[in-house]
Amino acid sequence: MNLKNIPLFACILLINFGGLAIGGWFTGPGVQSDWYAALPKAPWTPPGWVFGAAWTVVMVGFSMFCHAVLSNADSRKSRSRWLGWLTVSWAMNVGWNPLFFRWHLVEWALLEIIGLFCLILWLFFRAWKTHGQRSAVWTLLPYLIWLIIATSLNAYSLAV
Repeated sequence: MNLKNIPLFACILLINFGGLAIGGWFTGPGVQSDWYAALPKAPWTPPGWVFGAAWTVVMVGFSMFCHAVLSNADSRKSRSRWLGWLTVSWAMNVGWNPLFFRWHLVEWALLEIIGLFCLILWLFFRAWKTHGQRSAVWTLLPYLIWLIIATSLNAYSLAV
């Protein structure tokens, strides 16, 4: 990373971790609530601390991806498009929490997280097709893996 791009990376980190904080605020009592306690949990549900650790790794990787695609965009139009897609993915990531924890709309949360997975996967392949962005795609792998796990946990609560 070029030293002149460190402020951009720091800003992206702040925005992405700010999204986690907003999501946490929407979670409210979340995992401590009676509603969540009564919800069927998948046998593979990790302990609570894993969620924080996973989201930290995911957001650092996603921030690296955002930095790479925005820094290496070959035109203002391309940078604007990337910024639009990244903004939508940020909003979808934040949006899952109120759907699931605040409003208890488990089915809608499942649809939303599937949509988020599809968008992140699309960003992965979009960056792969763009020369100069191929190394950036690997920073999305933790996000994709975690979304598979999170989607399975969300789906399990409906299937049982």
